[in-house]
Amino acid sequence: MTHRTDEELLAAAVRAAETAGRVIVARSTDRGVAYKNDAEPVTQGDLLADRAILETLRAAFPDVPVLSEESGDGEPPDLHGPVWVVDPIDGTANYARGHPYVSVSVAYAEGGVTRAAAVCAPFLGETFTAALGKGARLNGRPINVGSPGELRRSVVSTGFPHMRSDLGPLLKRIELLLTHCQDIRRAASPALDICWVGAGRLDAHTETLHPWDVAAASLVAREAGAVRGHLVPVPDGVPADLFGGGFLVSAPEVHDDLMALLTGVGG
Repeated sequence: MTHRTDEELLAAAVRAAETAGRVIVARSTDRGVAYKNDAEPVTQGDLLADRAILETLRAAFPDVPVLSEESGDGEPPDLHGPVWVVDPIDGTANYARGHPYVSVSVAYAEGGVTRAAAVCAPFLGETFTAALGKGARLNGRPINVGSPGELRRSVVSTGFPHMRSDLGPLLKRIELLLTHCQDIRRAASPALDICWVGAGRLDAHTETLHPWDVAAASLVAREAGAVRGHLVPVPDGVPADLFGGGFLVSAPEVHDDLMALLTGVGG
């Protein structure tokens, strides 16, 4: 097994995320939208970005498997790693309509622990980065979580599932957030929302997500001082760092209050 330093892993993650970012910007005038499961959009940009990420990561670390939202054919890799966890476009529904709130996520995990992460927002000109135990940065400058003071002064982001067979828990979550927080946001790129918690632009994010949504962004947020948790039990055998069910990340001051408020509501 090749020795991998955190610096080398982070450099590869940044290179892959920013390369994919340039690809989706170049493709943004000819996006070619289709739908998975008749509900979730996928574009040619997703597929080209996925290819660019895979080529970049495999050139740097050919022995590390990749878990990607858009290339999930065959046997999935072991989440206890080593593994790259990738989302070529987080916010495809935004991208498909020319909305700039879009991100590319690349994370490296080993032993179920995320060690290096990059989240690139190419249309905003921003790249969030983090290495385990070494802090988080935005375009190379350190970032820190905000200090809302209390829940009623907090701005919290959330998201809605593509498949909406049971709206009860979703509507209850929105009601609770609206009545207990200052305001809510729904911008449709959860990885970017989570990074914005780390940058103090939001005070919390909660949603049921996938490993590729949370792997990179949650390391950024935690290294910036945020607290991460789950509103539902983490399944046996699934690394908590890569579990997105009932996901909650927030400024430390409001984390316990949000956990108490939302536990039992569902994702």
